[in-house]
Amino acid sequence: MVKRTFGWSLLAVPLVLALAGPVVAGPVESVGAPWQAPDAAYPLGTDVLGRDALTVILAGGFPVIGMTAAALGLAYLIGVPLGLVAAGRRRLADETVMRSLDLVLAFPSLLVLMVLAAAGHRGPGVLIPVVAVLQLPAITRVARAAALAPGCRAAVEALTLQGQPWWRVRFGYVARHLAGPVATDAGTRLGVVLYLLASANFLGLGLPADSPDWAVVIERNSEALYTSPAVVLVPAALLMALCVGTNLVTDRLLAARRVIP
Repeated sequence: MVKRTFGWSLLAVPLVLALAGPVVAGPVESVGAPWQAPDAAYPLGTDVLGRDALTVILAGGFPVIGMTAAALGLAYLIGVPLGLVAAGRRRLADETVMRSLDLVLAFPSLLVLMVLAAAGHRGPGVLIPVVAVLQLPAITRVARAAALAPGCRAAVEALTLQGQPWWRVRFGYVARHLAGPVATDAGTRLGVVLYLLASANFLGLGLPADSPDWAVVIERNSEALYTSPAVVLVPAALLMALCVGTNLVTDRLLAARRVIP
């Protein structure tokens, strides 16, 4: 029972803080000296800008989790249909999709973000779709490989012989067959997307330097790791709980799906 609830507990903590934190946090403003030691008024001390660290952390979960979810959702919304098209019977469609996505693989992710920032393209409106596009080659390959698996191909051929239309076979049966592989990939890819978004914020390419975003807070207060560790370790632990909890919950759900007759 403990193993079953551990993943959900890990995942629930950052999600609840991200959703409820901004409501109870109050205004994020300077209240004292930078990196002030914890006391009764400020249990986690203050950050580099003299803001209450607890208030900053409560308010900073929604930006990072929201951007991560948006980038992941957009990537799978585009990548899975592309994978289904590439796995179709038309070789021209397969070659066109896969060779086009190979071009994206030629560009290092962080280099792309830095070039966009140097060109003046910053902020979530640019960062989210760019990170989503950078994930498309891998996601499309996962979807294509799952759709071309022997068991899936045999069922597709049988449905085709029965006269089922192409779109119903691909987006009906095959899409359901992809649920397991895609969910597994999403659990691990969450960490990749979170790393890219955090790296962009570390480099000043995403959110502004005074944002309460957990990734920004970690970067801005890294110098105070030994003098005021809570303002760095608490958001870092929340990001770790988000990644680990997501993977544990995904594994648990997939395991339960396999044992259902």
